[in-house]
Amino acid sequence: MSLTVWLSLLTACVVISFTPGAGAINTMSNALNQGWRRSIWGVIGQQLALVVHVVIVAAGVGLIVSSSEVLFNAIRYAGAAYLVYLGIRLILARPVVPDDEAAVLVTREGRWSMIRRGFWVNLLNPKAIVFFLAFIPQFVRLDEPPLPQYLALISTVIIVDVIVMWGFFATAARPFRRLTRSPRGQRTLNSVFGALFIAVAALLVFMH
Repeated sequence: MSLTVWLSLLTACVVISFTPGAGAINTMSNALNQGWRRSIWGVIGQQLALVVHVVIVAAGVGLIVSSSEVLFNAIRYAGAAYLVYLGIRLILARPVVPDDEAAVLVTREGRWSMIRRGFWVNLLNPKAIVFFLAFIPQFVRLDEPPLPQYLALISTVIIVDVIVMWGFFATAARPFRRLTRSPRGQRTLNSVFGALFIAVAALLVFMH
């Protein structure tokens, strides 16, 4: 991959990562509820899903998904349903009194749980597969060995997305962290992010 092609790839990755979506909402929600440092586990899960998306496209499965309306819609509705589930769970979450150390420990989400949720948030998005299907061929040359090109592509995508998700979206949520110190603030934030998850689900269903 030439420097010019890589710089184009880098620019595209930055623009894509800064585009708000379910991943950004999940990252900000984690930063508020679990803290900035621990939000990295959700970001890691999201990156694992990106790797799977690239592998799917590279294997040619992405073409099957994009050309099969039934399969595409099945994944689309499953993804929307999962986002609605996350949204409702946030909205109905019981506020935790900061002085109650036992309650705080109960609500401290495990890293594997955060990784799994981040993974499914990104994976259950068929539009991401279709996007990568259109995105990857722009930066992969057929007359050059594919493996080094795919490694460069996925490394760039992951590094940029981690920096944007953790360095921008998770950091942007930190000033609102003080709201989590009161039950009312927790309810407000959970309702806002729960509604955002549901809104993204609606877009996933109704935007074609």
